[in-house]
Amino acid sequence: MTRISFVFTLVLSLLAAPLAAGAQSVGKVARIGFLDAGAPPSTPDWKQRSVFYQALSDLGWREGHNLSVEWRWADGRMERLPDLAAELVHLKVDVLLAGAFKPGRAARQATTSIPIVLVTCDPYQWIVDSLARPGGNVTGQSCMSAELSPKRLQLLKEVAPRISRVAFLYNPDPDEPGPSLALKLLLAEAPSLGIKLLPVPIRRPEEFDSALETIRREQPDGLFVYPDPVTILVRARTVEFADKQRLPAMYGFRWWVDPGGLMSYGTTLADMQRRAARQVDKILKGAKPADLPVEQPTKFELVINLKAAKAMGLTIPPSLLGRADEVIQ
Repeated sequence: MTRISFVFTLVLSLLAAPLAAGAQSVGKVARIGFLDAGAPPSTPDWKQRSVFYQALSDLGWREGHNLSVEWRWADGRMERLPDLAAELVHLKVDVLLAGAFKPGRAARQATTSIPIVLVTCDPYQWIVDSLARPGGNVTGQSCMSAELSPKRLQLLKEVAPRISRVAFLYNPDPDEPGPSLALKLLLAEAPSLGIKLLPVPIRRPEEFDSALETIRREQPDGLFVYPDPVTILVRARTVEFADKQRLPAMYGFRWWVDPGGLMSYGTTLADMQRRAARQVDKILKGAKPADLPVEQPTKFELVINLKAAKAMGLTIPPSLLGRADEVIQ
């Protein structure tokens, strides 16, 4: 399984479709810059799978015709983000997109004039004045990953009622507020579910082996993985470990479930990507980010992998299967 970016694995592409009605003039070429903390995908068809760029195409923006795209990837090295953001600013892009908190903060520190659209970033209050009136040059989409953490733990308990000790794999970086907020919310929720939470930090992909050794030593009976640019880079190994150890695991997005993870609950990313594309379209047509409220998610998806459940000896309650948005056989 190749390493992928937390946000843009599914969003960075443009299908070769006919230009939609109302498209911009051929002589006007808009330039978009993408800043991401992860690594570029290596699969050859990743552009053709993008929801975000398909949405832009439907709105009349076609790369090579009236749209130019610049990508910058930190490859998991967060210290590179400020320089990469500065490169995109130097190129004078018309809109700068960023995924997750640190790329968003690096983009904001690099420019106060170029419009910035954050595709997934929590908690937003560290970057904008408010969700309704973001102010300045930043707007975007919130994925509410931290706020969803108690609900995710409840769902994990519903799937595996006997669990009592759950390892929480997360990035404790003080400059990455989302995971720390999630930990706080989980510590408050866990006692009511009869669960003891075991925080397991991982600041860089290189620390993953040490994190696994901690989990083996602590011998929890469940696993909760917080989605961020660090944990996404080790997702394949995390899924392999959880399945091999027969650990019922909850993940933030279906990116972990498709390759064999047990279950995920989170924002419907395709919906977020379409709405982010509409924000970019509005900005390219003259709207100001300060006038575009940060949009909170309206759709959430529960994905359950029955094959993984069977391998762990778990029987998914029919009531939960009935609430699932997708069941992988």
